[in-house]
Amino acid sequence: MFQDRLPNNSQNNNMNAHEIDYKIFGEEMQFVEIELDPQEGVVAEAGTFMMMDNHIKMNTILGDGSNQDKGILGKIFSAGKRILTGESLFMTVFTNDGVGKKKISFASPYPGKIIPIDLNDFGGKFICQKDAFLCAAKGVSIGIEFSKKLGRGLFGGEGFIMQKMEGDGLGFIHAGGTMAKKVLQPGEVLKVDTGCIVGFTQSVNYDIEFVGGIKNTVFGGEGLFFANLTGPGTVYIQSLPFSRLAGRVLAMAPKTGNGSRGEGSILGGIGDILDGDNKF
Repeated sequence: MFQDRLPNNSQNNNMNAHEIDYKIFGEEMQFVEIELDPQEGVVAEAGTFMMMDNHIKMNTILGDGSNQDKGILGKIFSAGKRILTGESLFMTVFTNDGVGKKKISFASPYPGKIIPIDLNDFGGKFICQKDAFLCAAKGVSIGIEFSKKLGRGLFGGEGFIMQKMEGDGLGFIHAGGTMAKKVLQPGEVLKVDTGCIVGFTQSVNYDIEFVGGIKNTVFGGEGLFFANLTGPGTVYIQSLPFSRLAGRVLAMAPKTGNGSRGEGSILGGIGDILDGDNKF
C-alpha cells in the first residue's frame, strides 16, 4: 500500500509543493517508489533515478524548480548555490504527462535507509548533510544552510555549508547503515560523531566540542571533536557514514607493484613471500 502524505489542514490553503504518495522497498539497499497523479512531479538529484512508467516526462532544469517564476537570474542564483555543496548545477524533474497514476522509483546510492521527511511536521524546514538529499515533491526548495559558527564550520565534519529543504511538501533523504531517530527535549544534549549526522530540525542547536585529553586526542581514534546537538527538536543519525565506508575500503585495498601487501597485516607479507610474489 502507498503511504499518503496527509496535508496539515492549517496549511492546506497555501500548499505549494505537489502532494505525492510513496512506498519504500528493501532493507539494506532501499529504493522509494513514488506514485504521481496526472501533472504531479518530483525533483531528484542526478544519478538517483531507477525506473519509471511510460508517459512520465523527464526535464533537466537549473536549480530545484521551486523558483521558476523568478526569471533566469533567480534560476542561475539558485543553481549557483548548489555548487557550494558539491552538487551539480542541474536537477531533474519527472512529471506525469499521461492519464492516470504513474510510478517512478529512486534508489539509494549505498547501503542504508531512505527517510521520508514531511516538512509540514518540521515547521517547513529541515537541515541535512550535503549528500543526504535523494528526491522531493516538485515545489520543495533545495538550498544551502551556512554555519554562523567558526568552530562548527572548521571542525564540524560538514564544513560551513549543509543542505536544507524548505516548503510544505515531502522530501526523501538517505542515511548510511542503520538510522537512529532521536527526539530531543528542550536543553537535552546528544553527543554525536560529526560524520554520523544525517539531518536535524531547525530548532536544534548544532555546535562542536573538543574531545580533550592527550591520550584521547592522540590514541583515541575517534577524531578530535564531537558534535553537540541540543534540543528541542528531532535528529537523524546514521551508523555508517559513506566517508567511513570509503576509508575502510581504501585502507584494505591492496597496493600494486613493489608496495603489494596481503590483508593489511604482517601475515599478508609472509603470504606473499610463500607465494613467490616478492622478488629479491
